Amino acid sequence: QVRLVESGGGLVQVGASLNLSCADPRRTFSNNGVGWFRQAPEKEREFVAGISWNGGEKRYADFVKGRFTISRDRYKNTVSLRMNGLMPEDTAVYYCAAALRASIGTAEPDYRYWGQGTQVTVSS
Repeated sequence: QVRLVESGGGLVQVGASLNLSCADPRRTFSNNGVGWFRQAPEKEREFVAGISWNGGEKRYADFVKGRFTISRDRYKNTVSLRMNGLMPEDTAVYYCAAALRASIGTAEPDYRYWGQGTQVTVSS
């Protein structure tokens, strides 16, 4: 059963922006932290950004600081990832996940439910 649904990926050129969205129709993460991860071909999945249950705490991987912004709309129960200044190394499948707790985790075991991912491809 799909609990989280990502959207907003696509094929863009270097320097472009994309806005990824994670929808939670079953209200899985209403009171939980939410994270974005990504997995590039032949690489392990890695943490990108996370936000606490009320949006009061945010955390970013070093490689996206200053370029990506995570936010959440508690009324719509969605979490967004705004990605600016995209580079070819940002090419990956991006996943959102609902944390086990209200706070942010940076490791996969910190998360219980995952979406199916959305592909982001940045061409040079």
